[in-house]
Amino acid sequence: MVKQINGLLYFFITDIRYSLTIFWTILLSCLVAILTISYFLLGTGDTIFYFGISVGIYIFAGISGFLMVKENVPSSLKLGATRKNIFISFGLFFFGLALAKAILANTLQSIIVKFVNVTEIYSINFFHPAQLLGDTWLNRVVIDTSILFFSFSLLFVIGLLFYKYGLLGGGIVVGGLVVVLLLGLAQGWIIDFVVELFTDIELTFFYQLLGVGIVVYCLSFLFLRRITTLKAK
Repeated sequence: MVKQINGLLYFFITDIRYSLTIFWTILLSCLVAILTISYFLLGTGDTIFYFGISVGIYIFAGISGFLMVKENVPSSLKLGATRKNIFISFGLFFFGLALAKAILANTLQSIIVKFVNVTEIYSINFFHPAQLLGDTWLNRVVIDTSILFFSFSLLFVIGLLFYKYGLLGGGIVVGGLVVVLLLGLAQGWIIDFVVELFTDIELTFFYQLLGVGIVVYCLSFLFLRRITTLKAK
């Protein structure tokens, strides 16, 4: 069991390595470009650039969680992995990747912020959800890990819906969620909830979000336990 899980983790890491390389290359290129432009704009006006490293990794997590269903689940089954080990391996992989990306992104942000302060390039600002409660490195890591794991889990489950029940089955579920969201926006209760949430937000909320992410991920076993290599159409 342990050897099979280690093998699956190695397979997942190897498979996503190229995507991670492309993602970080683009992200760092954008960051360098903005820093360069900000440097040459010193003293030329009130232009301020806002950059959120975490926003990019949140989007990457969601897309990766969805795509890994199509790319890695059938491959794992063909390699002879049991469904239980696939479930455990994906959970460990998502949490490990979320933690690693959170540490890397926020260490990078801390280094860049120190560089900005030394060079006095004040025309660039970084934004992060941690600014709502306490902008420390540890808080940012906790927040990013929670959001990333939740994003991985949610889009992974949605990906399983499409994989097992096809475009129609997955579309019905996603369409239902969109309808509920639109009704909530029209009636105003979603806006009220968001305003109330961010007014009194505390770090414990993100620990709770991590817990919700774990519950959501556990739902994936309902699909994985009888999944096959054949994708529904």
